[in-house]
Amino acid sequence: MPARNPRVNVVLEKTLYEAVGHLAKEEGISLSTVVRDLVKEAIEIREDIDLGRIAESREKSLKRFPGTRHKDIWG
Repeated sequence: MPARNPRVNVVLEKTLYEAVGHLAKEEGISLSTVVRDLVKEAIEIREDIDLGRIAESREKSLKRFPGTRHKDIWG
């Protein structure tokens, strides 16, 4: 029976492996769950960085114009 989720094998440096092991033990979860959660978190951070860059780029190209005054709208 095939696995429900795709699998990946990762080789870690000893210190990194130990750090992941410490987190797993501390949280009472498996090594693979810790690694999965860390990868998800890293991807979210990278997406935030990329979206920030897009926002900065759009802000630079934004054409500024004077706003409408309150009394011009509401009298």
